[in-house]
Amino acid sequence: MAGLTVLITGVTRYIGSALAGRLAAHPDVDRVIGVDAAMPEPAARARMGDAEFARADIRNPLISRVIEAAGVDTVVHASASSTPSGPAARSMAKEMNVLGTMQLLAACQRSDSVRHLIVRSTADVYGGSSRDPAVATEDTQARSVPSAGMARDAIDIEGYVRGFGRRRPDVRVAVPRFAAIIGPTVRTPLTKYLSAKPFVPMVFGHDSRLQLVHELDAVALMEHLTLGDFAGIVNVAGDGAMTVAQAIHRAGGIPLPIPSQALDGVGRAFSLLRLGGFSVAQVRLLAAGRVLDTSRLRGEVGFTPQFTTSEAFDDFVASLVPAVDRRSVRIAETRLASLIGITPEPERPWASKASPASRAVAVAEIPDRPRLFSIDGESGRPVVSRAGRPAGRKR
Repeated sequence: MAGLTVLITGVTRYIGSALAGRLAAHPDVDRVIGVDAAMPEPAARARMGDAEFARADIRNPLISRVIEAAGVDTVVHASASSTPSGPAARSMAKEMNVLGTMQLLAACQRSDSVRHLIVRSTADVYGGSSRDPAVATEDTQARSVPSAGMARDAIDIEGYVRGFGRRRPDVRVAVPRFAAIIGPTVRTPLTKYLSAKPFVPMVFGHDSRLQLVHELDAVALMEHLTLGDFAGIVNVAGDGAMTVAQAIHRAGGIPLPIPSQALDGVGRAFSLLRLGGFSVAQVRLLAAGRVLDTSRLRGEVGFTPQFTTSEAFDDFVASLVPAVDRRSVRIAETRLASLIGITPEPERPWASKASPASRAVAVAEIPDRPRLFSIDGESGRPVVSRAGRPAGRKR
């Protein structure tokens, strides 16, 4: 029996390129074609492995020629997201998201070979106001429908996908709605926000819950849906949750509560002062505190994320460069201990020789944080495990 021929959009980004590489190495897949409007960078091309690349803009009807020429039977639309940094970029992202999806679905509808369609979506479709439910199932409808941004794009995209499903009932359609994706590689408005130092704005009086998906789990779930037989919408998130203030503290920042009415003014001030990481839309979205019900993910889809929300966040934090270097913190601790008459704990022998990467990992020594390494009994040095998990831990 012949294997699948898969077309994946958005391979210049992490999710698309990593998924292309995994599928290209799978024995049930004969051919993987990655498409994007731009050439992938060397890191993305390396992640693609044996997958082919075709430079094609999905907004152009010519994308149908790529599908027909290759006899594509499975289409994975992984590019339906963006990280715009300004109004012009936002306009381009909307055009790529909405118009690009429309053209891609039109090409799939005309194709006789397409039998499977997976379209990446976001949990932002559930809304971000205080009137929306705190826990969202796949059947939850937003009471305050987003009018702009990626949430509005996702709502429009899902509407087009439902229309496609009615016109082509013979095609299996799966739509994963992801919570915020995080990790050491992906770059999103959320990772930029949490990387800000030292002060990180948040809405005054709203310390809401935050749910995350590790980038590796996002790729694994997309692969699972591509090769499986699930059809429908499914929420995707890691177990557990944390509050926004907890996330800011664990990332090494200091929460800066700002009244909601003053967010726009503070945002303009941050922009004038060239202080990156502050997005008014991102701060307001986090104030909602939405959590996803993932019963369908585990029960019907048969997929369990390997990273909890906390573990995914800790792996992201391990990749951050500390705002203050370790030596300065050590000097301040020593002086403070001397002033109050306490003998400071001796510095570990490996600490003075630690590399920048090791110093980033060393944030795990702060109390109440999961340790991202174990200590070698002979050398006394930290042993960092794969993906930032404690060495020897079984999953």
